[in-house]
Amino acid sequence: MKICMHNWMRPEPIENTIDRMKRLGYDGIQIMGEPRKYDWKHVRGLLDKNNLQCFGSVSIMVKGRDLIHADPYYREMTIAYLKECLDMVHALGGNIFTLVPSEVGKIVAMADAETEWGWAVEGIKQVADHASKLGIRIGLEPLNRFETNFLNRHDQALRLAADVGGDVGVCLDAFHINIEEADPYQAILTTARAGKLVDFHVADNNRFPPGQGNLDWAKLISTLKEGGYNNQLTVEFVVPLDRSPLAAKMEDAGTTATEAELKFIRDHGSDLMSDAEYSRHVEASIKHLRASGAN
Repeated sequence: MKICMHNWMRPEPIENTIDRMKRLGYDGIQIMGEPRKYDWKHVRGLLDKNNLQCFGSVSIMVKGRDLIHADPYYREMTIAYLKECLDMVHALGGNIFTLVPSEVGKIVAMADAETEWGWAVEGIKQVADHASKLGIRIGLEPLNRFETNFLNRHDQALRLAADVGGDVGVCLDAFHINIEEADPYQAILTTARAGKLVDFHVADNNRFPPGQGNLDWAKLISTLKEGGYNNQLTVEFVVPLDRSPLAAKMEDAGTTATEAELKFIRDHGSDLMSDAEYSRHVEASIKHLRASGAN
């Protein structure tokens, strides 16, 4: 298996991100879905120089990015944003895109369930048509109920993919399926055996790096292989910030984030951390995954 990781968890110069991944043995990146943040040609050159791959990207569904928003102008803007993300993935040589259909953190519906489902199908069809032209496969990602009220389980994601049609698949996340699925291992098998598993995101049950919680990573990885999935594992730890007296003294982050980036990170219960701390988590992730059979 290849091991890559997202980079939205620590906003920093892309040169730093790529250097760390190369140094710690990663196969590549799934770049943050902010296409106007990067010089695509420059990033492609850095990746090629370091023999790293851009596997794809993930939609960053901050406020206003929402395929099931009641205001059609927001839905249209979101479709345009997602298409631009796909253009970036194509320019960087990637072939997958993880799509979260609704704003992260929005848990109150704006319309009845049937209407929202119809909006999602309509919007994703337009995005999927663009993706197909670029040779990119979309994976719809269900999140836990505390981050969205729209898509929470693998069966819902499979149904949405079927209603959209084409080659749209599903992305599963170990953290989310541990919360929402009655049997996370069966969710993996069902999705993978249907040929619909596009990507698999990894963080432990507490959203720390793999190995720092109670998930059985050897079993998770063997289940993925049993289902016929032998593609990339995408590291996406979101280390919670300890605001109690038990917390260790925070080191200076040594980086900055835009207001929107920082809000997105903090809305996930985390915050900016130092390069040294972040690098320790990045290294711990790949070491544990390799030791658990991701090879």
